[in-house]
Amino acid sequence: LSYKTIPTTPCLDSSAIDQEYFDRLSKAFPNQLVYKLWLVITQDVNFGKTERKEASIESFKTKSKSDLKRLQQKETIKRYQFINNTLKVGQTIDASKAKDLRSRFDRVLTHKFWGYAIFAIILLTIFQAIYDWAEYPMDLIDRSFASLSEWTKMTLPEGAFTNLIAEGIIPGLGGIVIFIPQIAFLFLFIAVLEESGYMSRVVFLMDRVMRRFGLSGKSVVPLISGTACAIPAIMATRNIENWKERLITILVTPFTTCSARLPVYLIIIALVIPEGRIIGLSYQALTLMLLYLIGFGIAVFSAWLLNKVLKIRTKTYFVIEMPNYKLPLFKNVVITVIEKTKSFVFGAGKIILAISIILWFLASYGPGDQFNKAEELVTSEYATQNISEEDLHTKIASHKLEHSFIGITGRAIEPVIRPLGYDWKIGIALLSSFAAREVFVGTLATIYSVGSDEEETIKNRMAGEVNPILGGPLFNFASGISLLLFYAFAMQCMSTLAIVKRETNSWKWPILQLVIMTAFAYIVALIAFQFLK
Repeated sequence: LSYKTIPTTPCLDSSAIDQEYFDRLSKAFPNQLVYKLWLVITQDVNFGKTERKEASIESFKTKSKSDLKRLQQKETIKRYQFINNTLKVGQTIDASKAKDLRSRFDRVLTHKFWGYAIFAIILLTIFQAIYDWAEYPMDLIDRSFASLSEWTKMTLPEGAFTNLIAEGIIPGLGGIVIFIPQIAFLFLFIAVLEESGYMSRVVFLMDRVMRRFGLSGKSVVPLISGTACAIPAIMATRNIENWKERLITILVTPFTTCSARLPVYLIIIALVIPEGRIIGLSYQALTLMLLYLIGFGIAVFSAWLLNKVLKIRTKTYFVIEMPNYKLPLFKNVVITVIEKTKSFVFGAGKIILAISIILWFLASYGPGDQFNKAEELVTSEYATQNISEEDLHTKIASHKLEHSFIGITGRAIEPVIRPLGYDWKIGIALLSSFAAREVFVGTLATIYSVGSDEEETIKNRMAGEVNPILGGPLFNFASGISLLLFYAFAMQCMSTLAIVKRETNSWKWPILQLVIMTAFAYIVALIAFQFLK
């Protein structure tokens, strides 16, 4: 080719993305290159003095930041289209016949059918491993905390301080520490998938689903990252330029199952779902996976519903670069697992420590003779019956707990939650877990430990609870499923509400979010219990 024959006209006409806007721009600045002006406006590029036509500049108004961002996205897509069209002429590559390893993997992992099938298998494997691999360390931690609580009572002198440590702090912290193995395994698998480059393919797959429900692929990143924690996931919506689309993503992200829900799911599933297997997969692992899918499904359905109500007319474009596949670096994976697990434990630990102390005080003291003279009242009530000293002590402890400050509070809210299959103790755990969902188990562990002299694990204490009205185990299949669904849909997180308020700059949206999600969770849990009981 001779340089004399090469055309000097621009290969790409950027003004085509919004002809009217660029026409007004050229009229306001007649002596300047239009694309130079475009760079000044969008990129803050300084080209020195820019002459303009004063008469025309008065009538020229630039666009808002979000509109300019959208035009930039259109320009980017137009450039990619131009590059692709040029390459089609000079370079013909059949992607279906590409023989390099990355192309082969991508053809399978992003396939319209096999991509989703493989993703489902990976999820099943993760949840199965979480149960199988974490079972022994969890049981060891559970027994260790039960023994530590008993050892504290036997070693330290009797008194309120010893009871606070043995019945309040140790069981409460045990309710968090017991889940370290499963939380660590979850973060381990997520870190491996991210390091290997597979998570970008998952985002690409989910983009296909999200577009059908009115959202762009940019909403996929917050929804997937919401499986770790909703707070950074909601903050990640800042890269969505369209306000309504961003608002919808903020409102539905808390439906995705975060790591704070995991302790509640794990303990309830262990209590109410049998340990059988089907095709090598345990019922418990399948139930856990189903809860994750239900959360994501409700988030997507809610987005579709809100899309109809808020009527998004413009969409943001989603461009993602697929990284190369690589073997995860052991050091990076280990650091990620340690940091995220430590953050989870210490974040929840500080809350559960404070709540455990408050709960122990409320459960160990109470007003009136029903609490202060509980031993006399219970002893006289069962004087004619031939019961053992151990049973009598249990009944005294139960009577005192029922008439303590926490018992009185719990019984006040019990009529509201009784139709769901819960007693007042679960009601207290529900209220306290509003500070952080993961303290639910620690709260129950603290309540069940008050007044008890036996060395029991958290699971055994919860499994031994009896429904005071229906009889039988309190945590049965009906009440367990009801509780799982309630936690799947309820907005049980004060920190998430605070971050929603900050991101939307209004209390209207977090309050609506709290009311609607809680009401929906209550109705679903009510239907589930009444149908299954």
